[in-house]
Amino acid sequence: MISQRNKERGGAQLKFLLVMAFLGATAYAGYLYVPVAFQAYTQRDFMQHCVDVGSAQGYPETWVVGQVQKNAAEFEFPADAVITSQRRENRLELTVQYVKPIEFPGYTYNYEFDHTVKSSAFLTFK
Repeated sequence: MISQRNKERGGAQLKFLLVMAFLGATAYAGYLYVPVAFQAYTQRDFMQHCVDVGSAQGYPETWVVGQVQKNAAEFEFPADAVITSQRRENRLELTVQYVKPIEFPGYTYNYEFDHTVKSSAFLTFK
């Protein structure tokens, strides 16, 4: 006769394995996603710096695009990124768009970077 205690032991082991599999999958997904998210953060910061400097120095819109293209390798902008700049309401705007695939086992997530930054209003020349 099988006691109730032996039945419960198998259930606890299964629950432990399921929880560990879930935690492992979550950690692996974070391992793949966090570097891409951090890279996007540094790119946004660099973009903001470019439009602020361009606006404060009175540079044209093409200068901002040129700065991003010149530093694309350092900030890991892909070669197929769409980079546009314009002056609106006496402020510089810079938009960068690209898609970066993040490959998980059995699934590919397309991280879509589409960010627009505007120069600070107090730095603009009139």
